[in-house]
Amino acid sequence: MRFIGLTGGISTGKTTVSNYLSKNYQFPIWDADVYAREAVQPGSSILEGIVEHYGKNIVLPNGNLDRQKLGEIVFNDKNELNWLEQQIHPYVRDRFEQNIQHFIVKNSESGQKSSIQVTSHQTTSQAPTAILVIPLLFEAKMTDLVTEIWVIYATPQQQIERLMKRDRLSKQQAYTRINNQMSLEEKCQKTDIVVDNSSTLEILLKQVDSALADPQNNSVSGRKKHLKS
Repeated sequence: MRFIGLTGGISTGKTTVSNYLSKNYQFPIWDADVYAREAVQPGSSILEGIVEHYGKNIVLPNGNLDRQKLGEIVFNDKNELNWLEQQIHPYVRDRFEQNIQHFIVKNSESGQKSSIQVTSHQTTSQAPTAILVIPLLFEAKMTDLVTEIWVIYATPQQQIERLMKRDRLSKQQAYTRINNQMSLEEKCQKTDIVVDNSSTLEILLKQVDSALADPQNNSVSGRKKHLKS
């Protein structure tokens, strides 16, 4: 089985790639951002802890978390960002582990549960495949959940421009949020496959097709490299 960990920097194109994999290959897509939003739904113990930590003004009148206000706090204070991630990441990991176990059972000939510990170099392009979209895959230490890692790359300028447009941020706000994550350069050194999204959509999707068809190509010191056009 293949459990592909899709990661990268902010606004590098992870959603574009995951949408393509879902539509064209019908792979299940499990998204850390979706689970992180689940974790802070009204009434959740995690949201209660956030309110206790930051005060009642951190929620909107309808009971939902005020994400803009929270973002202004945590993206300007690394200690607060670390605290928040410690509250949310265990929930996100648990959701991934549940999905992996269910996927293994569903695709197992014996119908028996297997360990989620899987070996990356035993996968093939024909194997049952699921996509784990985890922006903080390295930072949150979730690499053990996947059999291979794809980093979606874009230039820093492209990241800033896309993030400013998507989230209506100033250039400085976009820069601060990008710098709160591990650098793309470091992620590219740690990954199996680099998918370069600094050019056209057509070139991007051709790289995705190639990575799926030949995951073992260009093995380097036990970690695969691939696909920068």
